[in-house]
Amino acid sequence: MRSSLAPGVWFFRAFSRDSWFRGSILLLTFLIYTCYHMSRKPISVVKSRLHQNCSEQIKPINDTHSLNDTMWCSWAPFDKDNYKELLAGVDNAFLVAYAIGMFISGVFGERLPLRYYLSAGMLLSGLFTSLFGLGYFWNIHELWYFVVIQVCNGLVQTTGWPSVVTCVGNWFGKGKRGFIMGIWNSHTSVGNILGSLIAGIWVNGQWGLSFVVPGIITAIMGVITFLFLIEHPEDVDCSPPQHHGEPAENQDNPEDPGNSPCSVRDSGLETVAKTSKGPCEEPAAIDFFGALRIPGVVEFSLCLLFAKLVSYTFLYWLPLYISNVAHFSAKEAGDLSTLFDVGGIIGGIMAGLISDYTNGRATTCCVMLILAAPMMFLYNYIGQDGITSSIVMLIICGGLVNGPYALITTAVSADLGTHKSLKGNAKALSTVTAIIDGTGSIGAALGPLLAGLISPTGWNNVFYMLISADVLACLLLCRLVYKEILAWKVSLSRGSGSSVVLTHQR
Repeated sequence: MRSSLAPGVWFFRAFSRDSWFRGSILLLTFLIYTCYHMSRKPISVVKSRLHQNCSEQIKPINDTHSLNDTMWCSWAPFDKDNYKELLAGVDNAFLVAYAIGMFISGVFGERLPLRYYLSAGMLLSGLFTSLFGLGYFWNIHELWYFVVIQVCNGLVQTTGWPSVVTCVGNWFGKGKRGFIMGIWNSHTSVGNILGSLIAGIWVNGQWGLSFVVPGIITAIMGVITFLFLIEHPEDVDCSPPQHHGEPAENQDNPEDPGNSPCSVRDSGLETVAKTSKGPCEEPAAIDFFGALRIPGVVEFSLCLLFAKLVSYTFLYWLPLYISNVAHFSAKEAGDLSTLFDVGGIIGGIMAGLISDYTNGRATTCCVMLILAAPMMFLYNYIGQDGITSSIVMLIICGGLVNGPYALITTAVSADLGTHKSLKGNAKALSTVTAIIDGTGSIGAALGPLLAGLISPTGWNNVFYMLISADVLACLLLCRLVYKEILAWKVSLSRGSGSSVVLTHQR
């Protein structure tokens, strides 16, 4: 029993057990979303294979194409001159479905067990990713097939983000949340890198395997999620996290009815009072408009719309841009594009660390967005002058573009989903996360679509579009940045006042 142990021994055991479970959940959710992004990435690598210049390829003897046809080895229906528009349409099928589904997904995420919800989503995502690749082996050349598969995949992949952020938010409090989630959010870039490398193995041959293999891995991860995911610390008798700096003694006192497993998930004093009379009741999940009224949700959602527009344009079009401008092969362009995601890992961690230290999430995002605009301009003009400049610029641009995106979708979403105005109701976390990421996904759908429409007029115009979106994202945070600056001034004035009092007392 707990009382028979020395205080130090009990603390060590409890701390070790809590830390072990938290570390396990962090690793499991990391792997879950790595698989989600790994299954999204192959389409960007395979694009340059679906439509390529076949003049250097050896034409089969029994081929029926004309001698002057330089596109005989491309994959119909992407062998036409409007292939960029068609590829953009395939991208957009996924992204529009994802954006629409995200707003609905958060509502389901608040009301269904996360373990079942995530497991089903991963199994279906693995299925639809594999079906896209099976189009190669089944010799399918109908555009509608690839569009339908992408729409279905976009819808089922919305199960991922609200669920994993909610799960991590349930286990980790606000202290150092930005740094922890900055490291954890590297799953996005790790998934992109793995997806690029796996797709690169088969892109010049049986490109269908570039989708089938990530699909199988994602489905296997869905089974692992079903077996091992734990939604709440209270489910395994671990201590709940500390949110918004409430005193630790309020959480550590086992005699406090507010610390019972059910009351931690409840909202307000009324529910806590009921625990002494009978079984506690779960609080009602917050509705869509209630989540919008949480301070900062609207601003960060709109900012993410433009930030994700930039990030996803790079995600879907960077390998093709590198292939067209620097004239690398499909595999070389895919491998080089992973450096953008390497920069994204560094940028996400730095954004989280800086925002924790300064307590300024909006200011951190704004500064990085301001720096990203000129860096994208420079990358377009000097990034292809040599392999060294390309590597350096890709890493820098990746860090500055993905840093704000990573911070908003992780630490900011978790902060707002456990905002003090909710009075402890953790039921808002999935809805808030879905609203923020769903709004961002509208930008994710617009970016690749605009890139497909603008790129025939020149890649310079694509980069001007990205820079404009970056500036708009920065402007949308001005009010929040102003509030953070005022808060810093108040904090500094209080610190100066305390110093004056202490000097006077001496």
